[in-house]
Amino acid sequence: MATDSLLVQLILLITQEGNRIRTAKAIAEAIRVAGAYRWTGIYDVDLQNGVVSNIAWSGAGAPAYPTFPATNGLTSRAIAAKKTVNVGDVASDRDYLTALSTTRSEIIIPVLDATGECVVGTIDVESEHAHAFDSAAQARLEECANILRGFWNG
Repeated sequence: MATDSLLVQLILLITQEGNRIRTAKAIAEAIRVAGAYRWTGIYDVDLQNGVVSNIAWSGAGAPAYPTFPATNGLTSRAIAAKKTVNVGDVASDRDYLTALSTTRSEIIIPVLDATGECVVGTIDVESEHAHAFDSAAQARLEECANILRGFWNG
């Protein structure tokens, strides 16, 4: 699926009326399939309570940490900086929370609220290949995050 098709698909998904969990699952699946990724997760970020919670995933199975403190893992860096965290070799990163034992690289893309001031969600993509997310893949996922603001900000 071409990038433009993925973005159009995401817009259609977030504008449809329906169950939030089913929509999140469809979003995760669309991103995973379009990028031929092994695993994709969609997370809510609740900064008031300091918690990150998985809404849905697509891939090898449920996340090892469906809910965790917003101060833990690679996600904490993406939240604090309000920027993408792209780790080419998770084994060498002290903040990596092992989800799948075969994960070699991971990218966390924060989704900001309508003001751009607060992280409300994340897209988490994992690969069994080292350095799987080049600048083009990162830019594509960041475009997805921009569109997905509507999922959180309705």
